Amino acid sequence: MKYFDAHTHVNFVAFKDDMDAAIQRAVDAGVGMNVVGTQFDTSRNSVELAEKHEDVYATIGLHPIHTGKSYHDEKELGEGGKAFTSRGEEFDAAKYESLAQSPKVIAIGECGLDYFRLEENTKKTQEDAFVQQIELANKLQKPLMLHIRNAYDDALAVLKAHAKVKGDVHFFAGDWNVAKQFLDLGFTLSFTGVLTFTHDYDEVVKNAPLDMLLSETDAPYVAPVPYRGKRNEPAYVVEVVKAIARIRGEDEEVVREQLLTNAERMFSL
Repeated sequence: MKYFDAHTHVNFVAFKDDMDAAIQRAVDAGVGMNVVGTQFDTSRNSVELAEKHEDVYATIGLHPIHTGKSYHDEKELGEGGKAFTSRGEEFDAAKYESLAQSPKVIAIGECGLDYFRLEENTKKTQEDAFVQQIELANKLQKPLMLHIRNAYDDALAVLKAHAKVKGDVHFFAGDWNVAKQFLDLGFTLSFTGVLTFTHDYDEVVKNAPLDMLLSETDAPYVAPVPYRGKRNEPAYVVEVVKAIARIRGEDEEVVREQLLTNAERMFSL
């Protein structure tokens, strides 16, 4: 394993026709991966995949948008008729704790707060599910995989009040001021292929300590250049590592090795 994709969704419907082949392409490229659940079904699938493949690990949890009815994402849920949306899942700590007995489960999430498509009455629902997942992570002594969108201040407040473990801020999209607050709590920041086609996060990538950064794809979303416009997959995390090295002006091999070490440390690989 030379690279680690800290956050990927090969468990989604977008990979239904070539799931094992996509994993094999990553393995051939020296890429290990963390397959992340977003509700109970996809969490269970992530564990099944991890148990089948070496250098594949699982994260289990309930995405904030799935705590209520949400927009329909065909890449995650399949076609299923446009009327079908996330059914809204109530977090069942006992069921997730049972899944976490697998030695391949390395984190709890992706959990957090998502205010992008928010109805005011869902804030409380999201926060309750977030706190329950933090408490499960505390109990199991596993790191958190955070999904935070348009909600950094509120998420930081929840973490400060409840978290006794560290974790990773997946797909970090804040500024340097926000980044510093997570770094001060001991959370790593992970970046995607977005770095290959925008400079919005260059300041954070340059300023953050190298030992606090992770690389991810968030596949099937946001494929990096030169694959932009295609379905993303874990093998492409190599392009993210190249981008981090380029932005920081550092040797690519040094960056690759440190990012792998960071993942091994954060997820106890």
